[in-house]
Amino acid sequence: MNGLTSFKRYQIAKVYRRDNPSKGRYREFYQCDFDIAGHFEKMGPDFEVIKILTELLNELDIGDYEVKLNHRKLLDGMLALCGVPQEKFRTICSSIDKLDKQTFEQIKQEMVEEKGLTEEIADKIGTFVRERGAPVELLSKLKQEGSKFLENSESELALNELEILFKSLEKSKCIDKVVFDLSLARGLDYYTGVIFEAVFKGAAQVGSIAAGGRYDNLIGMFGTKQVPAVGISLGIERVFAIMEQLQRDKDQDIRAAETEVLVCILGDDLSLAAELVTELWDAKMKAEFNVHKRVMKHIDRARESRIPWMVIIGDRELNEGVVKLKDVAASKEYEVPRSRLVEELQGRLNTFPL
Repeated sequence: MNGLTSFKRYQIAKVYRRDNPSKGRYREFYQCDFDIAGHFEKMGPDFEVIKILTELLNELDIGDYEVKLNHRKLLDGMLALCGVPQEKFRTICSSIDKLDKQTFEQIKQEMVEEKGLTEEIADKIGTFVRERGAPVELLSKLKQEGSKFLENSESELALNELEILFKSLEKSKCIDKVVFDLSLARGLDYYTGVIFEAVFKGAAQVGSIAAGGRYDNLIGMFGTKQVPAVGISLGIERVFAIMEQLQRDKDQDIRAAETEVLVCILGDDLSLAAELVTELWDAKMKAEFNVHKRVMKHIDRARESRIPWMVIIGDRELNEGVVKLKDVAASKEYEVPRSRLVEELQGRLNTFPL
């Protein structure tokens, strides 16, 4: 709309799914998008987007994952070599895209009975989409002399682009996370080049956690100019689902906040709460405060928010120059001098890391 021809941008926003929701497929969810649009060196933006994706997933520390990668022109060339009519390329791609959820026999039945391919063509597709492996090795196999892919101009172009990409990913030390997978199709028909999908390899089954690709014609469909672009989207809720499962596997509480200490004033003296909580904040502790006459109100607040430690002070503690520390999970209380509050809490938080 604004006629921009070059930019890099990210956004985090709420999006909505049109098809039926199911486990891990929400109707409404948050998505992190990162896109590079404009004319740059060949495969430069594609490399950068995939590199950023691997950095993100490594930083999130969610465990083992893989980035499945393919090229839309390679898919088109493969379908042409198998004898698929060009007008059926997109509908057959949408069938191939289901191979991560269904067997090839089920997909073959769909392609033959519902989409009109012959069994011979479907079997040819089957021999190609089973190809999957380390990027450099599989690329070398597909480019070797006599390869059928070299007989098609589209697939030959794709192989040459992938060679540039894989060399760059290798030099940037992230190619070990990438799997070259000829069954990856990405059902959306606006992709024009490299396509990729990140999949978690652990116990939590949430589907793909990020996906994207190159879409060189999409901006021109809605804007005033054709602007080539490549981008990726990461689903926050799916990442959270994995993180929660990892915490459950370690018998760790899933906490909505990082608060370490709840300062509890038995009474109505806000200034006392301000004094104590400021000492903790100055010591870089994550603390909140609560002012109420009933001790159970404080305990309920700490339990509901899963805050591990409480600092309790009422008239008696104030008169005696002490504070009461309470380990919420263990229901144990310790009385310490008021002057040693910060030191005592730091020692306990370091002994029992959150």
